[in-house]
Amino acid sequence: MQAESALAGAASMRRFPGQALSGAALRHGVLPMPNLAWTPEVERETAHLYEKVKAVIPSVEWPFHAPYVKAINDLKRERNAVILAHNYQTPEIYNCVADVVGDSLQLARLAAASEADVIVQGGVHFMAETSKLLNPGKTVLIPDSKAGCSLAESITGADVRLLRQRYPGVPVVAYVNTSAEVKAEVDICCTSSNALKIVESLGAERVIFLPDQYLAKNVQARTKVKIIAWHGACEVHERFTARDLLRYRADDPSITIIAHPECTPEVVGVSDFAGSTAAMIDYVKTKKPKRVVLVTECSMADNVAAETGGFTEFVKPCNLCPHMKRITLPKILDSLVYMREEVTIDPALAGRARASVQRMIDLG
Repeated sequence: MQAESALAGAASMRRFPGQALSGAALRHGVLPMPNLAWTPEVERETAHLYEKVKAVIPSVEWPFHAPYVKAINDLKRERNAVILAHNYQTPEIYNCVADVVGDSLQLARLAAASEADVIVQGGVHFMAETSKLLNPGKTVLIPDSKAGCSLAESITGADVRLLRQRYPGVPVVAYVNTSAEVKAEVDICCTSSNALKIVESLGAERVIFLPDQYLAKNVQARTKVKIIAWHGACEVHERFTARDLLRYRADDPSITIIAHPECTPEVVGVSDFAGSTAAMIDYVKTKKPKRVVLVTECSMADNVAAETGGFTEFVKPCNLCPHMKRITLPKILDSLVYMREEVTIDPALAGRARASVQRMIDLG
């Protein structure tokens, strides 16, 4: 039993001889791993949080989540940390440990206003980079550095430089779903909620828009500015088809279809509304439709259902983002205990990348 106990203790520290501590761990220190047992105290202290998610998390699963939820919330106070969670995070993260939730624009704005010492990004890597760009003096952690994005990986800084050579003088707009390296090469960033406004704010006849070809096409349908598009796509949104949505409508003509503009123009064309994740959530909360198809990442329907108290029934054509799902409660806890997976950006490009994001924020 003694040997088993020693092995368990060594495993819990996750450090081995010769393994160096990260810069964040050296600055903030490594904390003991909390007790993760399901106890009456844990049940009592997390009961109010389970009330928020009981419609989407079965009671049999809560004893697994609750010890992590309590431990993370306790550690946030000790670390003076804040957790930012994108709308695609799972309900136990989004509703139970996140301090700030929203789409990429909301998270970018609120990251810039954060007074925390440590920012934990519940989202993918480009979001964590954006948080670091706007908070260069803070420690930014991402619980899994492999949480990538098909859009961000579809283009590089070198690609942008080649585009500028091919189209001299044409301004370049980058969707925030891009790396810091790409942001450093463009004139301004945008999100799906402000893409049209950003494109038209430049006062140009032509604009290069990257990397999402479908968002570019959906913006093109609403403006006279000629858009030169890159050919990236979101691996989640491009899987939805207009044919599938028309089948839902044939089964129930009263159903409301709400799509994200990263979907194809054909999908947007058969939808009742298209907008950013924040706009989609606002539509459901204000219009209160009876049955909805949310044409976006699957977890968002669970989060909206938890927030709206079950008034709306969600029909889910479930496409999960494998990158968003790399972020879990155990990884968030691990990140806070060991201060692991710190996001750093080369100072040589950070200033230029920050400027392109800040220009977007300054436009409101």
